[in-house]
Amino acid sequence: MQASELQNKFERIRANKWFEAFVISVIVISALLVGAKTYELPAGMSSVTLFLDWFISAFFLTEITIRFLAEKRKRYFFKSFWNWFDTLIVIISLIPADDTELALIARLVRVFRVLRMISIIPELRILLVSLVKALPQLGYVMLLMFIIFYIYAAVGSTLFETINPVLWGDITISMLTLFRIMTFEDWTDVMYETQEVYSLSWIFYLTFIFFTAFAFLNMVIGIVVNVMERENEKARAEKEAAILEEQIAQGHVEPTLHDVLKELRELRAQVASQSNKEYVSKAD
Repeated sequence: MQASELQNKFERIRANKWFEAFVISVIVISALLVGAKTYELPAGMSSVTLFLDWFISAFFLTEITIRFLAEKRKRYFFKSFWNWFDTLIVIISLIPADDTELALIARLVRVFRVLRMISIIPELRILLVSLVKALPQLGYVMLLMFIIFYIYAAVGSTLFETINPVLWGDITISMLTLFRIMTFEDWTDVMYETQEVYSLSWIFYLTFIFFTAFAFLNMVIGIVVNVMERENEKARAEKEAAILEEQIAQGHVEPTLHDVLKELRELRAQVASQSNKEYVSKAD
């Protein structure tokens, strides 16, 4: 019974909003500490930064321990990618950052501690997961963009090499020039230079900008937004199902068995529908 009460206590601490806000504050302080170490600090500050560094490492170790002890089924804790990520960051952060052969690795890992912000804030997790799940579809867009780059680079190198070999000397340099044009970095200077020889060369630049900066960019945005909407709907359905199951388990609501099963089926169907959409989109 005492073990159960202790587990419930850890679970309440993990779910506490103030505790979560304090964890986020420590992550921010950790990021600021890494940035501060890139400056020349007064002699007295070195001991302060060292103390803060060890305090942050000890706090992260305590926080990950609380999260582990709050898990009802301990083996499920490491089924989450984010728990693995946080645990790995915390363990490597315990490597001494001074006067050791692993000091460089330890300092680099401390830089990545700011990424723990993603695992703590659900909205950031949804954004990252959406971006990762959109990568297969974005890959085809990137391939098509590469083809357009390659074609325009070949044409540009053939036509404009004699005008400016620095910008159009070969196909690889031409692709870098085209990237400059796509990002609108003084692209008009490049265009005006070739227009002195080829008066209609503006067609080359405007069509390239239309394909890359306008068409392809909007395609990328559309794919990411579409995947993000599906992830938000999936997260909302899972949250509603979890809340309903918890309310029923605690006896806060007393619906009929038929209504409970019906609502749970609907919520789980929404989650399954989102998963099927993702599978179909990947297969396409």
